[in-house]
Amino acid sequence: MHFRVLLALSFVSALTCGQDWTRFRGPGGLGLASGATIPASFGADDLNWKIKLPGKGHSSPIVWKDRVFVTCEGAESGKRLVVCIDAKSGSVVWKRERGFSVHPQHRFNSVASATPAVDADRIYLLWTSGDTLVAAALNHDGKQLWKRDVGPFSAQHGSGISPVVVGDVVVIGNDNEKKPSFLLGLDRATGATRWKRERESSRASYATPLVRRVGKRVEVIFASTSHGVTSLDPKTGALQWETGPVFTERCVGAPAIADGVLFACAGTGGGGRESLAIELPVGKSTMKPKKLYTVRRSLSYVPGPIGVGKRFFMFSDGGIVTCLHARSGERVWRERLDGAFYCSPICIGDRLYAVSRSGELFVISTGDTFKLLGRVDLGERSSATPAVANGVLYLRTERHLLSVGGKPD
Repeated sequence: MHFRVLLALSFVSALTCGQDWTRFRGPGGLGLASGATIPASFGADDLNWKIKLPGKGHSSPIVWKDRVFVTCEGAESGKRLVVCIDAKSGSVVWKRERGFSVHPQHRFNSVASATPAVDADRIYLLWTSGDTLVAAALNHDGKQLWKRDVGPFSAQHGSGISPVVVGDVVVIGNDNEKKPSFLLGLDRATGATRWKRERESSRASYATPLVRRVGKRVEVIFASTSHGVTSLDPKTGALQWETGPVFTERCVGAPAIADGVLFACAGTGGGGRESLAIELPVGKSTMKPKKLYTVRRSLSYVPGPIGVGKRFFMFSDGGIVTCLHARSGERVWRERLDGAFYCSPICIGDRLYAVSRSGELFVISTGDTFKLLGRVDLGERSSATPAVANGVLYLRTERHLLSVGGKPD
């Protein structure tokens, strides 16, 4: 078997065996999970629980052990909430309200769009307050441990990029529309700056970075208009490789990895317009990635693509699902769904799960032909990406959180 495939298989195996969902799109940001007890179709009687949240929002739930964390808009303007929920019962363990300076948002965005990150010690938050980007850490009981204004932020549609934790570093992307743009690494225990990398500014990026492991080397991968695809050492911020500018439009959905290939999209006006597939370096960290192909039709924009095995799957904002061979870009199948999407799909075993903006969960086979396995009306609009932990699926609508499958204890 090819070395690249061995690396990919070992990495995916390690991810899917994990019990916690610690960031946007789970371990590594790849959206891959196991969960034989999670059904493809279900009704209200099959839910473990459904609770009303204290405010609306678009952020995704994260899970650590027996606790689920989610952010919401507050009842009053200038307030947002962090909510801790018992994974077994669905009862609220605690909620903490945070104040911020109100700023413009796109009408389809919310002030609770960025998904937190979590580890054994802390919950890490990233939001905008006025024209400032703010990072903070709470312990698992909701006590604030540190808070930092990390720099200016400016974007036409408001904020939304999520933080990720790699080792002892909280990694933050800040590609905005006015100088200065930067990538930042904060000490997870104190919030102190470990490293900062200045960037060119053009269009804001909302694409939450991926984390990739190549042998003993770890890299964090960003997608942006100004720099294309960038790989950094998350410990030091050192540049490992970069494509340079390849997009003219905005990067919103996170990129995907499959079979040693990274696939990223950019777009504007409610649809994907550009894409790039590159062969990821497997040798020296400074090797230049090789461009493989581009795809022009039915591209993702707000939803990120997902890599499963040797294939990529894309949900366009308008509801067209496409399956591609990862290394060639050749189309395997394409099908239109009755829905529009802002949620990024995840994969549980051999099934894709994605929630439409109107609040319908679509479950699709990752097989050689299109097959709709389930369609569940969640009863409310949604823009949040699902989470999976301990064989349980968590679904966030605008104002509710649902749990289905497995046994949460």
